[in-house]
Amino acid sequence: MTDSPTPHIEINGRATEADPLLFEMLSGQGHFTAMQVKKGRVRGLDLHLRRLDAATRELFGVELDGELVRGRIRHALRERSHDAAVRVYVYRPEPGDGPVTVITVRPPVPEPETAQRLRSVAYQRPAAHLKHLGGFGQRYHRDRVQQEGYDEALLVAPDGAVAEGAITNIGFIEGATVVWPDAPALQGTTMLVLRRELDRAGIPWAQRPVHTADLASFDGAFVCNSQGVAAVSAIDNTRYSADTELVRTVRSLYGAAPWDEI
Repeated sequence: MTDSPTPHIEINGRATEADPLLFEMLSGQGHFTAMQVKKGRVRGLDLHLRRLDAATRELFGVELDGELVRGRIRHALRERSHDAAVRVYVYRPEPGDGPVTVITVRPPVPEPETAQRLRSVAYQRPAAHLKHLGGFGQRYHRDRVQQEGYDEALLVAPDGAVAEGAITNIGFIEGATVVWPDAPALQGTTMLVLRRELDRAGIPWAQRPVHTADLASFDGAFVCNSQGVAAVSAIDNTRYSADTELVRTVRSLYGAAPWDEI
């Protein structure tokens, strides 16, 4: 029997012609970014590319050229609608080659139209500053809370420190200030776009520890990710108005944020 460098893969009992890279993809050793593209443009493109490069350097010790990524996204969008949900996955470089990128293009995802209900769960993502592929834990908890009628899981430390949502960042409203939790979490691109727009609008924001015991002291909350910004109407038994002025302003600022040509 001759050994082959191409792994033998069967899906539901059917053999699949497999590119050797598929085996690397199945390993889960990689990272990604997600974006909503409209008319060939995306919000915060510089932030997406910067994060991809930083994570590639940390995980694999090599750089990832942003212009290369832009070109590959454009190539993946060719002859398709320029309104799309796009993901860029990055995997370990091949010997003597650069990082492996995989671009997926799907129909766009609409922005949430209703306020979200969150339930806190005791879980923190490992290496939370990376948008890595080890997402089983957060997906598990999000599925569980959705089965209970909630929209999103709020990840908290054993001491009650609030970190992030399962697939979102969370911001709280305290008077005229937006408060972001200071805990191990992903610096989401939408959150960074919002911070930039808050600065431009002269609206103050702060980052400091937030615990579940503090939730009732806030005037409101919102979650954000590549799909957009949504008000939060409840976290566990704490209820918020879904129509506070500052939440409306945050949503408006994000809606007016500039789009960058890919």
